Amino acid sequence: MSLYLPSQCCSNLYKIPGGLVRPVFLQFNPRVVTAQQTRRPCCHQVSVVRAAEGSQGALTQEQKDNTRNEQTANLKAAAEREMKAVNEAIKQQTSTAQGGPESADSGTAPLRARLNRAIEVMQEGLIERDTEVRLLLLAALSQEHVLYIGPPGTAKSELGRRLSRLCAGTFFERLLTRFSVPEELFGPLSMRALEDDRYVRQTEGYLPKANVAFVDEIFKANSAILNTLLTVLNERLFDNGTDREQVPLLCLVGASNELPESEELDALYDRFLIRRQVSQVSDAGLPAMLAAAADNNLAGTGLASHRSNGSEAAAQESIALTFEECQEIRQQALRHVSVPVEVRQLLADLRTYLREKIEPPVYVSDRRLVKAVGLMQVAAYTSGKDSVSLLDCMLLQHILWQQPDQQSRITDFLLSQISEDDGLQSASYILGSIFSRACVVLTKKGENLASVLGEATALKESLVDKLISLKASQGVGRGSNMWISKQETDSVARSLRPKLEKTRKAHEALLDEAITLQVALGSHIDPVILSTEMPKLWSDMIRNAPMDQVRPLGVQQSNSFRSQANSFASRPNLVSDPTQQLAEVDSQLERLRRGRSA
Repeated sequence: MSLYLPSQCCSNLYKIPGGLVRPVFLQFNPRVVTAQQTRRPCCHQVSVVRAAEGSQGALTQEQKDNTRNEQTANLKAAAEREMKAVNEAIKQQTSTAQGGPESADSGTAPLRARLNRAIEVMQEGLIERDTEVRLLLLAALSQEHVLYIGPPGTAKSELGRRLSRLCAGTFFERLLTRFSVPEELFGPLSMRALEDDRYVRQTEGYLPKANVAFVDEIFKANSAILNTLLTVLNERLFDNGTDREQVPLLCLVGASNELPESEELDALYDRFLIRRQVSQVSDAGLPAMLAAAADNNLAGTGLASHRSNGSEAAAQESIALTFEECQEIRQQALRHVSVPVEVRQLLADLRTYLREKIEPPVYVSDRRLVKAVGLMQVAAYTSGKDSVSLLDCMLLQHILWQQPDQQSRITDFLLSQISEDDGLQSASYILGSIFSRACVVLTKKGENLASVLGEATALKESLVDKLISLKASQGVGRGSNMWISKQETDSVARSLRPKLEKTRKAHEALLDEAITLQVALGSHIDPVILSTEMPKLWSDMIRNAPMDQVRPLGVQQSNSFRSQANSFASRPNLVSDPTQQLAEVDSQLERLRRGRSA
């Protein structure tokens, strides 16, 4: 807050003991509280601090100034030390959250090394299939299913076969038509069982016994196949006669050239948690694909169907994942990885956005959301983290769309939500409220001081947590999530970093003020010092606080204008009753404020 002291050419001033002066009216503007001489436009600024109304006290003004200067220096030094310690803690926490070399979590490091090697093996010979490979392996670890949508000849079935070899399990592959019968998927009826009046299928070598399956043209499944297939995909159960058998299915890869058109296929469509549109190799990647085909003496697409080198086969065996291992990884992830409130809120906001802001509305089932959270927990666990981050939510762009063109809308929404921080305005409001009450309790010498100090400490801790999250988000591109491809990571980094940097700086400024206020409360300093150290909060408090809280703080002239004020005090045409004038000015100020509020 600041007052404007009229220059010597102004004359309409009132005399106050101690060389203080006050103009006739106090005029407020939206940002700065000012007192302006009404008869003359010229004025000089003077700081508003503690009133010298009444007695001068035992100390001289110079002694008071020296004491305040000493308190100010001590406050700055203590706040700088605390800010330095907080920054060191944030740096350590950020390096841990990013899962880098300094991370305290090393339990999953061997697993991450195996998975990175597995991704390399599955990608070998494939061009522009980085995202597809990562999503497929993540789906297998999460025991979910993947749907690839795209034209023929884009390596959809090859990806399924490579996953089967990696998992060293039974592989089942089938192409469906509109005339396909259940026997093609679930096995023929047992003739011997029919002789005993039992309706049993011979399932060995068919889908109920497979670990990895690839079903092409999945949406051509008819109603005779559909109901049984839904149970196999979701519950991993197969009703074989009167028995219900467990299905050891790790992942089913579905492929289609088109999206489902009939409503009866919606349930089947919903069973595929990850959906990925697969395109042809781009013109830029075509030379590399043809070179790989020539080097491996392959025809057509240049996509290898098997590996003949013995050493390569041995290397693949060393990274093989069994069905039991995948189950254990998923259980460990669900048990040890937490889902923060901001991630849960983002999911709720995203579903609302898809339902209300996109035409036609996108329906997202409760089952799909729950499974999406589980998949993100597995992604975080295998990336060496103990909680799901907002950046992990970028995987939702491959989960929640119904039409391929909706993926870009989901991506844009996620980027805007990750970079946008609605809590910044709330934190600013809370800091202003704490500051106002801090000024009051410091004036009253300790009343409710512990409570206000606790609130300031809690706000500081909240801002520290947010800064850790922001700095970890700025680390995208340095291995924060191994399941996001390099191309996607670079794209996210380019979009997020400028926005996150702006948000981070705003939070750091708030944290600096919160720490200064915390130190001031802990040191029981004079609240007048806060007017120079935190001028914006002081100005907002003077403008908005009730008069009974502002009046005890009062006003005092700054040193640079004290000599000028003293010269005005000696002028002959000034009123000699300061008490009456102070009461009148305070009354005018109160009327003006009430008028503006009305």
